[in-house]
Amino acid sequence: MGTTNGSYEKAAQTLGVVFFPAFDWAISPTHPEREERLLYTRDQLFEEGLFDIPGITEYPPLFAEKKALERVHFCLPSVDHVSTESHLASAGGAIKAAQLVYEGREQRAFALVRPPGHHAMRVVHGNRGFCNINNEAVMIEYIRDHYPKPDGSPLTVAIVDTDVHHGDGTQDIFWNDPHTLFISLHQDGRTLYPGSGFLYENGGPGALGRTINIPLPPNTTDSGYLYAVEHAVLPLLKYFKPDLIINSAGQDNHFTDPLANMRLSAQGYAALNRAIAPKIAVLEGGYSIRGALPYVNLAICLALAGLPTDDIREPDWTESIARQSHGVTTYIEELCDQVLGTYLNPPSHPKEGREDHGYWVRTRSIFYDTDMLRERQTERIRLCDDCQGLQIIETQSERVRQSLCVLIPRFACPKCRELGLEWLERGRKAGTYQCVQCLDGDHE
Repeated sequence: MGTTNGSYEKAAQTLGVVFFPAFDWAISPTHPEREERLLYTRDQLFEEGLFDIPGITEYPPLFAEKKALERVHFCLPSVDHVSTESHLASAGGAIKAAQLVYEGREQRAFALVRPPGHHAMRVVHGNRGFCNINNEAVMIEYIRDHYPKPDGSPLTVAIVDTDVHHGDGTQDIFWNDPHTLFISLHQDGRTLYPGSGFLYENGGPGALGRTINIPLPPNTTDSGYLYAVEHAVLPLLKYFKPDLIINSAGQDNHFTDPLANMRLSAQGYAALNRAIAPKIAVLEGGYSIRGALPYVNLAICLALAGLPTDDIREPDWTESIARQSHGVTTYIEELCDQVLGTYLNPPSHPKEGREDHGYWVRTRSIFYDTDMLRERQTERIRLCDDCQGLQIIETQSERVRQSLCVLIPRFACPKCRELGLEWLERGRKAGTYQCVQCLDGDHE
């Protein structure tokens, strides 16, 4: 790989790189999700002279306040029970990236942080998919709280999740949010954890068509990903016209990654970011510590800064890796035609759940594979003509007995707000819940 040191006069777009390797957090010393994921990357970035390029600057994270996590998650029984200081710093790294962009210090930002977060759902009982706290979701709600639009209208956000695993946690958090478009490109859930992310998962009753899943077949290469971006992702972004684009930048679809079966290269990641043009990227997965992450992160940084990436090439790359089978190519072409239809012509109601007395109800069993917990959850969303609808969640697991979570969404109508407060009061008086929590989108 050629060096960048001295090769560039300056970045075409200024870039802030927020770095946090979480030295004191690991699931186990040999677990794939460990601090070496980022230590080799940082060494490579300095060796290649990335921070010698004018316009590219490294920043430390800040610590997210616990209330920032509580703006997104129902942490049961509390934030302290499901997160550590490393999670506060990882989420704080994403917030720092947002501050750099929204306060005009940098044009783009990349939060190179761990632990990752896109499998963390609205309700959190523990760790699933290596995730406790959803860093992007915490960042988005921070942006909406601290940098509102001058006219008071909702800030629209598009999240493009390019991790190899379906971003089921991010999907869950924004499932019924009409102001957030969630697009996930991932290896087909029939072949990989978490076993979700299918075309029929289109969003909740108040946000149908705002969840878009693109389940790609195993052995998809750079060309397949780029086809999906050109023929599905970019048209979707053009239709939605978001105020902000975020890349949930997982790197475990690399051809050397030990946990998946895709064949993306560092050049492919760079091309993805050039095409999507996110203002902010946040690191998610990626477990090929030596063979992928240093090269991919360098490529993403240069692409975000508007600089060439032609000299970046992994030591194990061969031309055969770039060759995609005809069957995979045909499958992706047909898939992209279907994907656009789910946005332009969404179904009349979600496939998951049923209508019951003015609410959309779905009952779920959610497995926390890291902590070996099983959550049983009943979710009710009020079918409302005036807002996206009040959300009521009853949940329990082996750690926490039956608890009540009340979500009053941003821009809730008076009736949904009134009913939410009634649910909350009844829950507190009932004496049958271990925890009763409220998340009010309009009030910190």
